[in-house]
Amino acid sequence: MMQAQPATSSSTSLGNPLRGTHLRVALVAAATALLVLASLALPNRAYAYPPDIPSKSQVQSELNAITVRAEGPRTGYSRSLFPHWISQGNNCNTREVVLKRDGRNVVVGSDCYPDSGSWYSEFDGQTRTVPSQISIDHVVALAEAWDSGASSWSTSRRQAFANDLSGPQLIAVTTEVNSSKSDKDIAQWVPPLSSKRCAFAKMVIHTKYRWGLTMDSAEKSAAQTYLNQCSY
Repeated sequence: MMQAQPATSSSTSLGNPLRGTHLRVALVAAATALLVLASLALPNRAYAYPPDIPSKSQVQSELNAITVRAEGPRTGYSRSLFPHWISQGNNCNTREVVLKRDGRNVVVGSDCYPDSGSWYSEFDGQTRTVPSQISIDHVVALAEAWDSGASSWSTSRRQAFANDLSGPQLIAVTTEVNSSKSDKDIAQWVPPLSSKRCAFAKMVIHTKYRWGLTMDSAEKSAAQTYLNQCSY
C-alpha cells in the first residue's frame, strides 16, 4: 500500500508562484517609495540641461576638429542680423518654448506666455518664479558667433542659429548671470558654479562644432581645460 504524502502548505512553499508575486510587488513598492522620497529631497529646478549634450569622448573629438583662427574686429555686427525670437507654432516663440522646456510646473495661457512656474538656473544655482527674471542665454553668444564665422552666413542661417532648439545652444538662466556672461567666450567667462563648467564647455564645443564655427587659441585652450574636468 502506498503511504500518503504529507500535505505541503502553500503559504510556506518556496516554490509557490504566489509568494514570488507578492515579493516582487513588495520590492516594486519599496523602490517606488524610495524614488518618491528622493524626488522630495531634490531642489525645485529645471528637469534637464538642453538637448543633445554628447559624451566627453565625442566632444573631445569635436574640439580636436574645430579650426583655430584669430578673431578679427567685430565690424558690422548687430543682433538684428540674427532674427529672434521667431514663431514656433501654437502661438509660441522660441523664448516661450525654452521657458516651457526648462521650467518646472509651467502653466501657460493661450498666448503661450507662462502664467506660473519655476526655473532653476544651471549656471548660478538660483531659482526664479517670475518669467521676466529669466533670460534665454545663447550659449555661444551671437556676437561671438559673428566673430567665429557667422559674419559670412546668410540671414536665414543666422536666424536658425539664434533659434536652435535641436542642440544645446539655448538655456534658461537668471537675467543676472546672463548679463554677466554677455558676449564673452569660454576663455573670458564660465558659470560661477564650478560644478557646471564641464557641461558648459561641452555645450560650447558641441555648438561650435555643429555650426562649423572657429575658435581662437585662447578659447580652444580654455575649452580643453574645462573639458578635462568632465567625468562623463
